[in-house]
Amino acid sequence: MTVRRILYIGGTGTISAACVRRSVAAGDEVFVLNRGSGRRDVPQEVRRLEADVRDPDAVRAAVGSEEFDVVADFLSFTPGHVTDLLSSVEGACGQYVFVSSASAYDKPPRLLPVTESTPLRNPFWKYSRDKIACEDLLVAAYRDRGLPVTIVRPSHTYDEQMLPTLGGWTDIARMRAGAPVIVHGDGTSLWTITHSDDVAVAFTGLLGHPAAIGEAFTLTGTHAPTWNQIYTWLAEAAGVPEPDLVHVASETIAAAAPDLGPGLLGDKAHAMVFDNAKVSALVPQFRTTVTFDEGARRMLAYYDAHPGAQEVDDDKNALFDRLAAHARSIG
Repeated sequence: MTVRRILYIGGTGTISAACVRRSVAAGDEVFVLNRGSGRRDVPQEVRRLEADVRDPDAVRAAVGSEEFDVVADFLSFTPGHVTDLLSSVEGACGQYVFVSSASAYDKPPRLLPVTESTPLRNPFWKYSRDKIACEDLLVAAYRDRGLPVTIVRPSHTYDEQMLPTLGGWTDIARMRAGAPVIVHGDGTSLWTITHSDDVAVAFTGLLGHPAAIGEAFTLTGTHAPTWNQIYTWLAEAAGVPEPDLVHVASETIAAAAPDLGPGLLGDKAHAMVFDNAKVSALVPQFRTTVTFDEGARRMLAYYDAHPGAQEVDDDKNALFDRLAAHARSIG
């Protein structure tokens, strides 16, 4: 078995932590570069490089003379971030994997399922437009100088710590208190939601794969329940058999809470179903193994075991009360 040397930029996020675990389990020599802290632990076999990824000199000092088969970049969100990181690692890696986002695909989608040939355009969310600009820079670098880049576009990926709802734990607390819980739209749109362990199978299967160079891949599963089902599964896991779900138009939520607007109008408000044929052709073992009914149970088990993580947002509580009262006054 060939041992690959893989540097993860980040390594403690929802997706990257799962990928690090899978790479270690596969016997790869795994390095993680970050500031030395994170919400998720990494296996003891991992070699830690400590630096602020926004400081190219610090990154160069941390990397030193090390060379890698793969550098997987989870922490670049603008073209400037990409340029700075490449200035530190480009000559030291055989493949640079850029983590983009499926939110970059055309919004609202004109044709489902979404494929890698779906245009990249999101007029609602700057985060997505910045990811598109990063991709444009990297595609040009591949064409102009042969940068060995692979682009991956995960969609909504979760683990036991990452609640998918508008209010996070605040929604669970409201369910358990019998308070109304806000669901955007009518709750019937299909939403692809994928466990990080499943995404990690696809991601790590592309590392060092020669056919992945110069290509972009959607990394999502095939599990696409409705939002009503997502909230209901969470309620059942929380011990609430009949949650009080109140449906509010995404545009209304965005007007009342501008911080929630871009992610809603630029992503979650739309039905999103993806074609995974391209990545599955290179990584045939990739499939959905954890559906969200099980994911919800794992989430509630984690939060119930970690009371310190049960953070209720008072501002969102008040917002949800106002939205529910308004919806019922006009309904």
